[in-house]
Amino acid sequence: MRFAVIGAGAIGAYIGARMARAGAEVTLFARGPHLKAMQERGVEVLNDEGEFMAHPRAVGSLEEIGGCDVLLLGVKAHALPALAPQLKPLLSEETTVVSTQNGVPWWFFQGFGGAMDGTHLESVDPGGGIAASIPATSVVGSIVYFSTEVTRPGVIQHVEGNRISLGEPDGSRSERSRAISQALIAAGLRCPITTRIRHEIWVKILGNASFNPLSALTGATLVRMCGDREVRAVVAAMMQEAERVAAKLGIELPVSIEQRIAGAEKVGEHKTSMLQDLEAGRPLELEAVAGALLEIGEKMAIPMPHTRAVYASTKLMAAVRKESRG
Repeated sequence: MRFAVIGAGAIGAYIGARMARAGAEVTLFARGPHLKAMQERGVEVLNDEGEFMAHPRAVGSLEEIGGCDVLLLGVKAHALPALAPQLKPLLSEETTVVSTQNGVPWWFFQGFGGAMDGTHLESVDPGGGIAASIPATSVVGSIVYFSTEVTRPGVIQHVEGNRISLGEPDGSRSERSRAISQALIAAGLRCPITTRIRHEIWVKILGNASFNPLSALTGATLVRMCGDREVRAVVAAMMQEAERVAAKLGIELPVSIEQRIAGAEKVGEHKTSMLQDLEAGRPLELEAVAGALLEIGEKMAIPMPHTRAVYASTKLMAAVRKESRG
């Protein structure tokens, strides 16, 4: 099975390095100094258990990838609308596309059923370009439960966790999901297959939509936010709003809000991906994790004042910082 990781940043390069070390055929697509470092030296992975080097194939253009069986989308959600049309030459009827983006994925309401079936989210897929480029039938959803950082070009710091869940949007246990899962397990990752991928996505949204923008506003780590009584109360209020949206969608959440906050607290002194992006001067993955949630809430007439206030403040802060950089 041939894998291509499109957007081999902190998460994509980590997965690719593990797969390459296990002998899988994998190509990483990246750009800039990070690409150059991976081409010249390979990928260095650091963690508490030590370190290892891997040498996956790394390319700087999509044309160099050639044929592949699985496209793993490692790019941030806001980069996908521009990228998706360029992926068409890589896609065939047999190609599986694994989405790893935070927040509400573009395919979330495809085959959802009920009144929201087929709902288009402009905040996630402006103009519908992603849906037009990537057939819904090719998609396998995934949720990443590990934290990694690019500490310098070609070097990945693995902070914690090693699980990535896979799930077909229709809830089936398909042969393709099993094959991908087996390849990731062989690479040393935990990779369960879930029949309730949308439910798991929503549990992660509880944290992404609250902790991520709040971390960007405050500069605080997860444990610092959880340990602050007033910020913890804001997190809980935002999660309650997301929970109300889930309930109206018919999505039952398997954990309580307090359990979700406690889980984040256990991660410790970790900066969210949004805070890392802010500090690095990169665009924020704000629309997928908070804008989409608000868009769904509006469609369902559910008030979300806490989420809207934090979203608006984070959006303005990012715009001001971008202007100050010129």
